[in-house]
Amino acid sequence: MSASPIVRLTSICLTVVALVLSLPGGKARADIGAFILVDAGSGAVLEEKNATKTWYPASLTKLMTAYVTFKAIREGRATLNSAVVQSKNSASEPPSKMGFKIGTRFTVDTALKIILIKSANDVAVALGEAIGGTEANFIAMMNAEAKRLGMSSTRFVNPHGLPDNRQVTTARDMAVLAMALRRDFPESRDYYNHPGIRFGKKTLRSANREFLLRVPGANGMKTGYICNSGYNVAASVTRRGRTLIGVVLGAGSGLERTAFARQMFDEGFRKRSGGRKVASLGSASGGPPADGYCRRNKSPGAKAYMARYDMENEKRGGFLFFAGAGGGNSKDVKVDESGFMLSNGKPDWAKILNRTLGPRRIAYKPLQVSLGKPSGAPAAAKAIAGSAAIPAEDIPIPAANPLRRAKNEIRQKLQETAEATAAGAIAQEEPGTRPGSAVDTSNASPGAIFRKGLDFTIPVPSPSPRK
Repeated sequence: MSASPIVRLTSICLTVVALVLSLPGGKARADIGAFILVDAGSGAVLEEKNATKTWYPASLTKLMTAYVTFKAIREGRATLNSAVVQSKNSASEPPSKMGFKIGTRFTVDTALKIILIKSANDVAVALGEAIGGTEANFIAMMNAEAKRLGMSSTRFVNPHGLPDNRQVTTARDMAVLAMALRRDFPESRDYYNHPGIRFGKKTLRSANREFLLRVPGANGMKTGYICNSGYNVAASVTRRGRTLIGVVLGAGSGLERTAFARQMFDEGFRKRSGGRKVASLGSASGGPPADGYCRRNKSPGAKAYMARYDMENEKRGGFLFFAGAGGGNSKDVKVDESGFMLSNGKPDWAKILNRTLGPRRIAYKPLQVSLGKPSGAPAAAKAIAGSAAIPAEDIPIPAANPLRRAKNEIRQKLQETAEATAAGAIAQEEPGTRPGSAVDTSNASPGAIFRKGLDFTIPVPSPSPRK
């Protein structure tokens, strides 16, 4: 029996797609290390690749920092107005950071907004110390929650996600955590859907802002980046009463991370059901990427972005969409550059954003944040007692990262030299204070609470993924 015309046409189309995806020549595209898309209501997996492969979470770690904090509030061990204090330990963290002076007090509410929107590492540690009593105790609480939630391949050794190869997770585990955040603390969803914060006169933008402002129904959650992980994101989108959660690990740039997520969500909403449940996916399969991942998996570039993620081509049903989603070599795909290049030959990034993410649907409006009015410390003793059942061998003790320690020492020496030069080698103190003491900020200008030269008003560039 001969095949029907429809069957023959389908076979031809699949063959052409396979040929397009396997064309030789040119450098392979920047790849996505792992991803998963799940239905937040049912837990059904709609799409995944390497979802159980071990990966570095980077600042997606702060989702667990927030989860443990929300649970402490639910159980009455803390309140949103409980005090968080910038300690010497928390102040020593490298950027991204707020740079508050040691002793500065602010509320748990403020800390949550800062870590989930600004992703400040120093505040993440300070919050952990407030909730857990010590950073080590808080880390033990993070691991206890991960175990309880079924995050079988995740291990935390710090509350922020800065480089430490012992801190690992999987896309599957991060999806489980993201689902738990939405399910267990629905009243707290507003913490991770803002495109930026305004602190005093300074505006600090979220790395997830373009996703939130451009993608229909976007409502969270958190981005992350270290060189060994590439660009990560855990995101959620709600359309027509249905919420999907996606996790992308190991993108080659911030734009690729966002464009891939947008494309994944658009395709996911076209599906009404999935196969296996996220909880049924197996444990870790494969080790994390080798050190220096960002140097091997570089930014794709303007032409490649358009070849993979141009929404106009997707609407026309062209093969570019399939090449972008399936990992094809977009260097071999012809792209009309006239629509997104300037007359000087440089990319028009505004047009590229519009065509890969869509135009901005919402005006950028940062959330106003202040120190708040702290009213007592959390009952950390209860938190410590609650973690007593955790086996000692399961409580990771933070170890000094040699590279991080060297960078901190260099930064501290440069800071001391700069201050000595500026002040004529004479230490300057604020009236009524002593070094390291808490500062009364009730009548101070916004900048007065920050350590000189270390606050966000002086940007410290993160390591370039191109180097």
